[in-house]
Amino acid sequence: MRRILCQLFIIALSCRVVGEPSAGLVATYESGGVSDRNRSVNVQLFVPAGEPVTPFVPAGKFSVTWNGFIASELRANYTFHVIVRGRVQLTVGGTMVLNAEETEEKSVATGKLVRLSKGANAVTIRYTSPDSGDASIRLYWSNEDTPFNPVPNAALTAETTKELAKSLEIHAGRDLVLEHRCVRCHSLPGTLVEFAMDAPSFQDIGSRRREGWMADWIENPRVLRLGTPMPIVFSEKDAAAKTKRIAAYLASLKGGTQRTRSPGNVVVGKALFETLHCAACHNPPGSTEENGGKISLNRVGTKFKPDALIPFLLRPEEHYAWNGMPNFNLSSEEAANLAAHLLTSAEKPNRAELPSTAAEIEQGKRLVATSGCLNCHELVGMKNEFTTRSLREVSGGTLKTGCLAEKQLPETRAPRFGFSSEQLGAVRAFLGGDRNALLRETAADFLERQSVHLRCRECHGTFEGFPAWELIGGKLKPEYAAAMVGGAVVRKPRPWLDARMPAFPAYAPLLAVGLATAYGLPPKSAADPVSEGNLAVIGRKLVSANGGFSCVSCHGAGDFAATQVFEAPGINLAQSFVRLQPDYFSRWVRSPTSIDPSTKMPVYFDEEGKSPLTEVLEGDGPKTLRAIWEYLRAGEQIAKPE
Repeated sequence: MRRILCQLFIIALSCRVVGEPSAGLVATYESGGVSDRNRSVNVQLFVPAGEPVTPFVPAGKFSVTWNGFIASELRANYTFHVIVRGRVQLTVGGTMVLNAEETEEKSVATGKLVRLSKGANAVTIRYTSPDSGDASIRLYWSNEDTPFNPVPNAALTAETTKELAKSLEIHAGRDLVLEHRCVRCHSLPGTLVEFAMDAPSFQDIGSRRREGWMADWIENPRVLRLGTPMPIVFSEKDAAAKTKRIAAYLASLKGGTQRTRSPGNVVVGKALFETLHCAACHNPPGSTEENGGKISLNRVGTKFKPDALIPFLLRPEEHYAWNGMPNFNLSSEEAANLAAHLLTSAEKPNRAELPSTAAEIEQGKRLVATSGCLNCHELVGMKNEFTTRSLREVSGGTLKTGCLAEKQLPETRAPRFGFSSEQLGAVRAFLGGDRNALLRETAADFLERQSVHLRCRECHGTFEGFPAWELIGGKLKPEYAAAMVGGAVVRKPRPWLDARMPAFPAYAPLLAVGLATAYGLPPKSAADPVSEGNLAVIGRKLVSANGGFSCVSCHGAGDFAATQVFEAPGINLAQSFVRLQPDYFSRWVRSPTSIDPSTKMPVYFDEEGKSPLTEVLEGDGPKTLRAIWEYLRAGEQIAKPE
């Protein structure tokens, strides 16, 4: 898995320059007498009943206070709106402009008109959850030039206080503990998803990995990959001999299906490498670039056995469920071409793999059983004989010993993770406080951290055709997001794009829930009520070129192809209902450029949200949008437009 620890820690540290403004508001969470501070990129959250609002406070009735500044490009009048379950008070420049409590689901509470100065305006939002049930809040704004939309992330900033900087350090420490699998050695009973994350399986690994590479990896993994959580296991004088014996034993574990090598096409493989945007996560083979946030492919030829790279590209998760390398649903031919490109440009094996004696292999087997390897790696039939203190026993002075020592002596038996002094400080700060945060989980927290590890923003909002990351959570229904991230979507929404959405099957369920709850939406789409009357029939007319908006000029509708697509094809309308959140659909159709200024989608509705087609539903904007939504409800069985 890509462990982009350096990138994560840089993000955390960038918010710790005390006194300087940074992106996002400062959020203070309180529950059960416990408080937590963090950065919040928006004022949106959904907390299912019985779950904590963050891992750092207990579940139960809670409150959140957001503090900071909201920016306006020009001096202008704004109105704030909220959809909330609970109670919220919003203050701008010391004046309360919105006070709402327990609005019904999908009912919008609107505040008083407030004049924002150009630039930063002090803002405070206080939210209290209901006594029972789900808790949620979504903050919107609007004015004569700004349609009803969530307050954009870019408009929110706050200064970093010493208290926030310390809290961010503790958050970074928790992430480091989870990423380095500390609980796999130092046991801690719990059901956190990340407690169960695996590492590459040892089963038949000798059929997949070269012995020389495994020896180098075990001896010092950070030489081969910057930022890896894999530690240096042995530091004693005979460390080199031990790593060689373990590599010899692992190389002896062969089996599985016999594979045949395919020559592949190097030129076609290089083009595919570029099409899939592999360089977003990898330094290309042959590159001298050393980017700690990316995995270099220079050593791919020294790592994989000649016939093992193609099967890995076809199914990266086969021997490592939580692999950060995604599944691109490659064909056998594509995998062969891509492998040909990688192996042609990468380093070649430069040492012969000398046969090991039976005694050395047996010694390696014993070392695997006793050195902690099996705390992370699976090997069927072998008993794990490694034991150490539980995490609850690691406290006080022991936070500066063993793997957390400032300077580890050569004779120590503790693994060496290569923590920087700041990382050590973060781990100690977390472990020196309330460790119950390791026993609590929220999907929004999982999303926040794992989206960085998986480098989602390297493509989303970067390449053409990839929706901006901050829009996805409020856009896609969680069920569709889970299918898309999990690789289960059959019909590609943008078939004209050569790029593909990579699949992360193990991550998909919790990432999808996080995408919804972090944007104030429930983890499961609510049943959408069917409107009475003939709205679907009216909607069919509205999307047509026969007295409608002529949506079918750019959008297909099921088997009905778009009629006049030139440079900006649209997604098939049959996919809209299953993909989109109703709230996003309404805001998008009313004013697409307010959500994505680069979109080719035209604006039809006026500043007041009225439809120009006054002869249909009297131009009533909400009814017009609802009629189109009712037509889209049919999905793949959608009726052919007029």
